[in-house]
Amino acid sequence: MYIAIVILLLVFGVGLLVAEMFLLPGFGIAGVSGFACLAGSVVVAYLKLAPLYPWAGHVTLAAALVLTGLAIYGFFRSHAIDKMALDTTIDSNVELAAPGKKIENLKKE
Repeated sequence: MYIAIVILLLVFGVGLLVAEMFLLPGFGIAGVSGFACLAGSVVVAYLKLAPLYPWAGHVTLAAALVLTGLAIYGFFRSHAIDKMALDTTIDSNVELAAPGKKIENLKKE
């Protein structure tokens, strides 16, 4: 029973983090919930599975770290950040009007 809970929390946690990275940019409800699910899976594994399987907590922690790392790696490999980030350069120069000059008299380049 607890093994299923740990696996479901891991899957939901990584799913929420992936949704936060690809679909919902920013650090919002999905990201916080994803980290809470991952932490909950590790806590359940250490507290409830440790009497039966002493290594279960360590395996769950390693799985959470590896799956989160793979999700972040996949995010950067997909170049999704290029579609979300603003990448604009401004190449124009503007002459500022000095006191006593009219804006209409400035040279246009």
